[in-house]
Amino acid sequence: MKTESPSISCPGYVGVTVGSGVGRFTGLFGLVADALVSARVVTADGRVVQASRSQNADLFWGLRGAGANLGVITSATYKAHKLVNQGQILNADLIFPANKSRQYFDVLASFSGRMPAKLAVTTLIVYDPAAQATQIIGNWVYIGPKEEALRVMAPILALKPVANMQVVPWNKLVSTAAGGVDTLLCQKNLSHNTYWANLRNLSASTFQATFDKMDGFFQKYPEARGSSINLETFPNQAMAAVPDDASAYPWRDARGHIQIGVMTDSGNAAGDPAAEAGDGLARELRDSWAATSGYAELSVYVNYARGDEKLRQRYGSRKLPRLAGLKRKWDPRNVFAYNNALPTEYHGE
Repeated sequence: MKTESPSISCPGYVGVTVGSGVGRFTGLFGLVADALVSARVVTADGRVVQASRSQNADLFWGLRGAGANLGVITSATYKAHKLVNQGQILNADLIFPANKSRQYFDVLASFSGRMPAKLAVTTLIVYDPAAQATQIIGNWVYIGPKEEALRVMAPILALKPVANMQVVPWNKLVSTAAGGVDTLLCQKNLSHNTYWANLRNLSASTFQATFDKMDGFFQKYPEARGSSINLETFPNQAMAAVPDDASAYPWRDARGHIQIGVMTDSGNAAGDPAAEAGDGLARELRDSWAATSGYAELSVYVNYARGDEKLRQRYGSRKLPRLAGLKRKWDPRNVFAYNNALPTEYHGE
């Protein structure tokens, strides 16, 4: 048996849950929050209450997507799922040079709206100091038999990348994927200046333009070559099958999430020209992602939010009136204001 898994290891499982929890298993099992059965919660006024579909159901609704605003979860119960393929997963780490970037993005975009439920792809745009060039690292994961996986991955493997493929147990996937990049992402005391956007549409031309701009940035600012693009394209079948009004999470139709993380040798110190240029590039890229995302404007999964987005871009305009009511009921003095704070009244901002 297993539960849903987030995409990296460093956040706590309950912490991921209160934002909802996207990851490689959303096609099969849905969000991490979809597996939540009940939670023990300390409220803003110091009470300890149970939240579930049958107890404090309004609080339970809000905990799954905006929970950081409503209380502190001290214990939680989740439902588990039967292992698929006895828990064995094909992890394929694929490296593509710059001259194959457009072919790569064309293949990736061809899965837009039809990503198999067992396939999940994470794409990194990084600078390779050994080759002194910008490259793509594609982590293609298939939650099923290897032979089936190779058939599904045939279009990307036809591009003849440098490939490292291995079958790993499900509980080793996060630490293995993309050459163990989880270790880097979860390092302490590093400054990552990050901007994210949701994607309902996968646009090869937008991804290629992002690659080209990052390549130019790396050439101009060698001290910022620790920066990267992280594009998560996870299946959404099980996530989207849950009714929209079942929880506070507003982006069940999302097919991807894309991020730039700017990291300079100075630790993004104030006055660092590379850090300032990186911040400007990040804003420019985020605007370009929003323009072709398939959404009417920028939207972002709240666990990935920077904090400068509008409330509706984090929580969804259709969810906010109910969330404001919950905030007014459970935390009227805004005790829990640290993480993407909700208002007690919402008037369409």
